[in-house]
Amino acid sequence: MTERTVKVMSRAGLHARPAALFVQTAARASQDVTVSKRGKDPVNAKSILAVLGLDAHHGEEITLAARGEGADDLLDELEHILSQEEPQRA
Repeated sequence: MTERTVKVMSRAGLHARPAALFVQTAARASQDVTVSKRGKDPVNAKSILAVLGLDAHHGEEITLAARGEGADDLLDELEHILSQEEPQRA
């Protein structure tokens, strides 16, 4: 399992459009991928309801984890989305 802690830079946090782009990217991958906030259980990064339920705000750190071939590349893509103040369509 590959893990990475990243900071949410979108002014909207991981909500609305940033969350949708994040989930769409995760859903295209064949790997299992989760996202979590400190003190909370990991959730499926391919589920919009689970991701929105994290309630991750601007400036908060979250942990991404993926398993399988290409996990590093997937985490690179997801980190890129989270590092944008205004995410662009993937």
